[in-house]
Amino acid sequence: MWEFFYAPDQWAYGIYKAVETWGQSVGIPVSLIQLLLLIPVAVILLAFIFLNVMFLTWMERKVAGHIQVRYGPMRTGWHGLMQPVADAVKLLFKEPIALPGVDRFIYFLSPMFMFTMAMMVFIVIPFSPGWVVASLDYGLLFIFAVSGMSSFFVLAGGWCSNNKWSLLGAMRTVAQVIGYEVPLILSALGVALLAGSLNLTDIVASQKGMWNIVKQPLGFILFLMASLAEANRGPFDLEEAEQELVGGYLTEYSGMPFAMFYLGEYTHLLASGAIITTLFLGGWQGPLLPPIIWFLIKCYAVIFIFMWIRWTYPRIRVDHLLQFNWKFVLPLALVNLGITSLVLVL
Repeated sequence: MWEFFYAPDQWAYGIYKAVETWGQSVGIPVSLIQLLLLIPVAVILLAFIFLNVMFLTWMERKVAGHIQVRYGPMRTGWHGLMQPVADAVKLLFKEPIALPGVDRFIYFLSPMFMFTMAMMVFIVIPFSPGWVVASLDYGLLFIFAVSGMSSFFVLAGGWCSNNKWSLLGAMRTVAQVIGYEVPLILSALGVALLAGSLNLTDIVASQKGMWNIVKQPLGFILFLMASLAEANRGPFDLEEAEQELVGGYLTEYSGMPFAMFYLGEYTHLLASGAIITTLFLGGWQGPLLPPIIWFLIKCYAVIFIFMWIRWTYPRIRVDHLLQFNWKFVLPLALVNLGITSLVLVL
């Protein structure tokens, strides 16, 4: 059963087998050993996500500052490096206020589940040879399943807030996700066809000679644009649209529930960078440096592009957003998939 999490060619599998042998010798059930060994894996994954999200909030402000010819955060720590810590402390002490008429159960549950769904993407991401929690044969489908669920909890959070602006922002989320999820999947299917597998480790291994960004340039561009819309990044952040909807689905949130939504958004941003790195940029592959370093370099390069786009282009109108998808992005995704299939058949 543990092979589901650790394949026999991974370094952690040897550690597991040693612990399992010792546990059986002292009478500990195998299922309990498996459960206990998952705890450090979960802690390491959570620590990685939290530290990266804290850094991304600082990086976002610095990138925005330099694009707008200013410094960004400078006062809290060296070049403002401690600003994410100050933000976290502030949000911890803020009172979460639920107004009358709010469905309290869903109100407090939605932010937690949104973050959980965004975090689950990292279960199947191969950070380095052997560094993957679960090497699933259907890993690509798993990513689309759990990432799509994030929008459901955004909808739930907006609906339960008893606020028209929140509900309108949540409904925009549904329209946006339904629209852009289709070209996102179609663009990724071209990569899956080239690799002959839905396993992300196999997809990375198939790019040993040439990265998929060279084989699938159109698929890469379309996947990048659809990922921007999926991650609620500008110029596609119509779900919040503070000039139009006060704050969209976040209007009635404060304190830690707001922080959890914010955490989920940046976790989704990190996940988008990791997925694009895995599918199109060769994953951990690269010369000289350790594989995990190459993976992080590529991931942060993609995230920098996301931030660059956000602080360069203005937010577009919601009807233009949907027309752009159905009339431009989706047809190109179908063309890209058709050409890829034709080339493979011929």
